[in-house]
Amino acid sequence: MKKLLFFFLITVVFSCKNENKQNTDIDANSKENTTADINTSQTYINPLDIDYTYMVYNSSRNQSYRSGADPAVIEFKGEYYMFVTRSFGYWHSTDLVNWKFIKPQQWFFEGSNAPTAFNYKDSLVYFAGDPAGYGSILYTDDPKKGTWTPTASISNNIQDSELFIDDDGKSYLYWGSSNLHPIRVKMLNKDDRFLETGERKELINLDEEKHGWERFGENNFHPTLKEGYMEGASMTKHNGKYYLQYAAPGTQFNVYADGVYVGDSPLGPFTYMKNNPMSFKPGGFTNGAGHGITVKQTNGQYWHFATMALASNAQWERRLCMFPTYFDDDGLMYSNTSYGDYPRFGPSHPTKAGEHNGWMLLSYKGNVTVSSSLQQIMKFTSNDDEVEVKEILTETNAEGQIISNVLTDENPKTFWVAEANDDKQRIAIELLNEGTIHAIQLNYHDHESGIYTRVEGLKHQFTIETSEDGKNWKTVVDRSQSDIDAPNAYLVLDEPVKAKYVRYNNIKVPGNNFAMSEIRVFGLGLGEAPNKVSNFKINREKDRRDATFSWDKVEGAQGYNIRWGIAPDKLYQAWQVYDTNTHFMRCLDRDTPYYFTIEAYNENGISKPSEIIFIE
Repeated sequence: MKKLLFFFLITVVFSCKNENKQNTDIDANSKENTTADINTSQTYINPLDIDYTYMVYNSSRNQSYRSGADPAVIEFKGEYYMFVTRSFGYWHSTDLVNWKFIKPQQWFFEGSNAPTAFNYKDSLVYFAGDPAGYGSILYTDDPKKGTWTPTASISNNIQDSELFIDDDGKSYLYWGSSNLHPIRVKMLNKDDRFLETGERKELINLDEEKHGWERFGENNFHPTLKEGYMEGASMTKHNGKYYLQYAAPGTQFNVYADGVYVGDSPLGPFTYMKNNPMSFKPGGFTNGAGHGITVKQTNGQYWHFATMALASNAQWERRLCMFPTYFDDDGLMYSNTSYGDYPRFGPSHPTKAGEHNGWMLLSYKGNVTVSSSLQQIMKFTSNDDEVEVKEILTETNAEGQIISNVLTDENPKTFWVAEANDDKQRIAIELLNEGTIHAIQLNYHDHESGIYTRVEGLKHQFTIETSEDGKNWKTVVDRSQSDIDAPNAYLVLDEPVKAKYVRYNNIKVPGNNFAMSEIRVFGLGLGEAPNKVSNFKINREKDRRDATFSWDKVEGAQGYNIRWGIAPDKLYQAWQVYDTNTHFMRCLDRDTPYYFTIEAYNENGISKPSEIIFIE
């Protein structure tokens, strides 16, 4: 859990104003988004569609997998750069959606670890992240070119560092990654190699007895370890206030999140923000939204980039996410993570950037057949020490076709492995109901790929076809000659198509065997959205950090989305569930009263929310 030693750099202070946006749009999705609005707008999805790097650590165990974690994203001269743990380079974008990898000419031998990057007055980008932990700083005035100059190392034994330069030029280094020790700060002299000045100060630590979401473990439960990990400090200045962000309780868990303490000075004192956590995505397909950074878009919109848990091949197997972030009229910082792994409007949208765009999941529990099957695996992470693994026996349908239900179960830890990696491998999905398809997300699985570092020239080649009757097929995606490496490919169709069947035809992908975790098909069904949920009941347990929920099942619903917050117009948290009418959570703050509501959803849309309930 404890990370290797880290690094830091210099930043333009995020001090500009962001427009306030109250999250009162229950719901800001399909019912408010017109067809024209959806079809003409750029979209993106989480986890982000980038060419994640194969990891070097765990190579001694022959564990080969891609990962992306601990993002540091900056704006520099109107464009964006994203630095990611152990990636042997970084990504560049002009729009925060399409990212191109840059292989630098000088870099840390083992890649960077929990990197931090800063834009200093649009003149230099400073970066640090040596896994050896010496705090060496690299700098460049042309990050796009990839030529960096090193400086003398200035610090050691620094974990998850964050360098913040205030408007007055005073510089501060925040750091910490521990289940015992707090986040600390020390002042630096930016005019003398950032040498340390003044005294070190302890700032904040976890308080699991008060804050349920800080408790260690999957769903904030572990049978023995009670202390979560506090790490990933990040600083944002807004309207004269200092927002010190931190991650808890562990990167491999669905409840990994970022919280905030607010102060009037970079040195504190800091006060716990009452609507914490600020970035939280415990439910749905891909979970986690912790150890991130908040970056300001050139138009003034803030975005929070964070880490999502995959944890299928290894506990450190992770992906990246991006959520719009706001400051409300009371100065509270929050992110919109509702339906956080469904298609979302891109940053170019003038009024709804980052919101769910209304496309629903059409593929859930679709009937899947595959061309061959080496193995099919179900996994579940119960805590840091126990990972349940179950191999599914091969089954066939009445036509003798091999069944693979793990590909439409909305679980990224389950996967199917083909017997080969060639153009004879395919996946066919029969949707439960016909719908209009707008986009498809492919989530590949790394099965004994034998790759342990950044490898150029990897590519995913395939075609995708659709059909209304299962007999007459139309090619809607052709990447048969593609040189794109896309382990989490997000494919928006040129034109929406009505279909009941989707077929993936493999040609060649990285690795020895073609393997897939999930195929997700998005669009709009041809039926009606579900009715409003009734009989919604909430019971805060004796341990006030815990709550039990129940409600009546809604006919035709795929699942439900529970929303809550500290006021009726501050329902900033959401937990999406499938196929249940009960839920139990351990993530509440002990001494905070909350307001709750719930909505049902299916492939056709989202119901009206239930009446808001206040729980003392």
